[in-house]
Amino acid sequence: MRREYLLEVCVDSAESAQEAQRGGADRLELCANLVIGGTTPEQALYEKVRELTDIEVNVLIRPRYGDFLYTEHEFEIIARSVELYRRLGADGVVVGCLLADGALDRERMKRLRELAGPMHMTLHRAFDMCRDAHEALEQAKDLGIDTILTSGQRENCLEGRELIAELVRESAGAPKIMAGGGVDAGVIEQMIPATHAGCYHMSGKVVLESAMAFRRTEVSMGVPGLGEYQLYRTDRDRIRAAKLVLERGS
Repeated sequence: MRREYLLEVCVDSAESAQEAQRGGADRLELCANLVIGGTTPEQALYEKVRELTDIEVNVLIRPRYGDFLYTEHEFEIIARSVELYRRLGADGVVVGCLLADGALDRERMKRLRELAGPMHMTLHRAFDMCRDAHEALEQAKDLGIDTILTSGQRENCLEGRELIAELVRESAGAPKIMAGGGVDAGVIEQMIPATHAGCYHMSGKVVLESAMAFRRTEVSMGVPGLGEYQLYRTDRDRIRAAKLVLERGS
């Protein structure tokens, strides 16, 4: 039997969402501020992406940049965001909470699973920051989490391919193990035989120059080190190349 593959593309703009679909993405992970790892997107962006695309949209729920140990206020914001996107009809949410000792915060994750109801739930790369991947996998199973996004607790999924292969075997498809971190067509070609993972997560982004002609160089409005006149966009050709690899299954 032919293996089923899934290509999820992480986007933070309406333009990138369109490019991802045109390239053959099976599903979108919608976020804001992808350049800092992604945060919860605005409702208006979600609604616009829904207008422009007709593939599944999972929404990243992450109230801030940084670690995954959240205050009570931050967790309440996460919970309200899950409820909001359930009401808005999102196909899924992408979440993750840890305890100070590096364990998965099972109580909070259980609450989020309940709030998500029938929506798909992905445990995002908080998993890569947890203390014990195998323990977290078993906990994710018990919680009814559908997918774990992971780089194998390394900087990119190629470096983490041994752990990803172990997780694929241990999970037996529930939850699905989705490889992320540095994914492109060439990486997928190497990951399929090495890990037997069937799900891949990528942004396929390129850097575009802003159309601004007038530029005031004396004032900085952004993050030091990031160009204010550079736009990060998904490139359909990169998505298409990755999809072709998956369609070949090798």
